[in-house]
Amino acid sequence: MRLSMDEIINAVCLNIAERKGIKPTEVTVQLAWEEDTGFTAEVWSLGRSQYLIESNLYEAILRYMFSEYNARVFRDQVELILNDEEEEIQAIIRD
Repeated sequence: MRLSMDEIINAVCLNIAERKGIKPTEVTVQLAWEEDTGFTAEVWSLGRSQYLIESNLYEAILRYMFSEYNARVFRDQVELILNDEEEEIQAIIRD
């Protein structure tokens, strides 16, 4: 299974909203990849911004897979990739 960048953003929005007790629509996310830091996200909510590291993104994806697809996925089954053809970050979920 492959999650698009939009689904990863939704996963982060849902995760942050649940943690902060706000609506997912009150969260804005921008994903990034840099050679030095790997995959990161800048998140804006409640008038503040915060940076998430790769492990935070994996956590959000695992929770998203369970809540949206009712699939119990573990960290070693998920790989974040930079898809140059589609110019987006994607997550590959392996069985």
